[in-house]
Amino acid sequence: MAVDASPRPIHSRPPEALPREVDVAVVGSGFGGLAAAVALRRAGRDFVVLERDDDVGGTWRDNSYPGCACDVPSHLYSFSFAPNPDWSRSFSPQPEILDYLRSVARRFGVLPRIRFGAEVLDASWDAASMRWRIETPRGSLTARVLVAGTGPLSEPSVPALPGLASFRGTAFHSAKWRHDHDLAGERVAVIGTGASAIQIVPQIQPEVSHLTVFQRTAPWVMRRRDRDFGTAERWAYRHIPGTQRLARSAIYWGRESWVLGFAKQTWLMGIGERMAHRLLRQQVPDPELRAKLTPRYRLGCKRVLLATDYYPALAQPNVDVVTDRIAEILPHAIATEASDGSRIEHPVDTIVFGTGFHVTDPPIADRVRDGNGRRLSELWSRDGMSALHGLTVAGFPNLFMLVGPNTGLGHSSIVLMIEAQVAHVMDALRQMDARGLTAIEPRPEVQSAYAARMQRELAGTVWNAGGCASWYLDDHGRNTTLWPTFTFAFRRELQRCDLRNYVVHRAVEAAGGHRDPVAAEALGWS
Repeated sequence: MAVDASPRPIHSRPPEALPREVDVAVVGSGFGGLAAAVALRRAGRDFVVLERDDDVGGTWRDNSYPGCACDVPSHLYSFSFAPNPDWSRSFSPQPEILDYLRSVARRFGVLPRIRFGAEVLDASWDAASMRWRIETPRGSLTARVLVAGTGPLSEPSVPALPGLASFRGTAFHSAKWRHDHDLAGERVAVIGTGASAIQIVPQIQPEVSHLTVFQRTAPWVMRRRDRDFGTAERWAYRHIPGTQRLARSAIYWGRESWVLGFAKQTWLMGIGERMAHRLLRQQVPDPELRAKLTPRYRLGCKRVLLATDYYPALAQPNVDVVTDRIAEILPHAIATEASDGSRIEHPVDTIVFGTGFHVTDPPIADRVRDGNGRRLSELWSRDGMSALHGLTVAGFPNLFMLVGPNTGLGHSSIVLMIEAQVAHVMDALRQMDARGLTAIEPRPEVQSAYAARMQRELAGTVWNAGGCASWYLDDHGRNTTLWPTFTFAFRRELQRCDLRNYVVHRAVEAAGGHRDPVAAEALGWS
């Protein structure tokens, strides 16, 4: 697929009005929303995509910080139905991924179905009409089915640090990068050492006067084996049938093998730890700095980071790595407190938060309400985040949440999970049509059993038992983020929507021959 290098915004004609009612409303136009839109269009269904911004791309539109790139190989981090022979590198940079998603929207004809500037402010289930009532800044609409494709990395998380409001410099999250702000010659603080920070630090270190990196927990860093794709290689991907599919398959099975160490035989992670320690020794000669950067937990417990330039950047004379607790933000500095109670002030002009996203408390859950007006966030804050197949939630009929609870991956491409879920949604819609059903929702006992199974299977994995606290875990210590095993097992489970797991709602035939959506009955299938 040719890369679409068109400037923002992707739409050029005047915005079309929202439909008053639609069969399926899709929220978001990142990988999840576009996968759903393509499948719905292919099936000839009536749908609309509600996008809050002025462009497609989701996470890959919002994250445009220096050095932003994917840590899953390009051939695997793309749709199976839309291979791209024009990737420039084995790990795609952000601009190419965004251009790829734009190309998918255009090539598969879903762009006219997207309504930009239509952020979902509220979506409530109307039990009488058996439809979702959706409010956006551009107006309201109703839909029989709501597909939430907002994803877990859509809302930045900024810690509530004391004194932050008093800071007189510039502060922003990595996902809201201030391209209008010049860092040259400034004293810059990067708070966090996760996947975004390790890409940002090497890019900005040469231009700032001083860089202070605030690290709470040292990450495991493995060598990033990135390379350019040559002209001949890209020609082969485009013109020799099966070449790119073969490359994707090899990458897929290589990544699946990581599950053996993450979830089956965690002692295998010691092999990777020795490789990571070797990289640290090679790139950080200073023993004091090396001690700060040495993880004290099992490889894989937190997200494994891939970088070849991060450690060398930290070893430069204009960089400090601070591991003391941040006590307070001052107007022109960050104050830290050591374990002995002593405080140090670190002068800064700009603060960059590389502090991740709202993963276990997604904001979309605060905007979705059941038939009694109860928000999904209320349910999850009480019982923990859960959904059958990470997709459907008891009490919320016809709600499908792509990349919901326990669908994240510590080893492979989330696009694989998205495609499996979208296929499941399409099978559910087909069966609903065939059986004359108006709505479905999972049986509470089935969903509860599924959630309990997830926790059982995750219990012995490195993600749960690796000796760290990560964003995979919620406030109660439960891993409600990751899928516990191979992706092919997830795809197999979701091949068909088994309606025996659901309470189904069927509209009743009213006098006069029309179907009365107000009178509905819940049917249990045995």
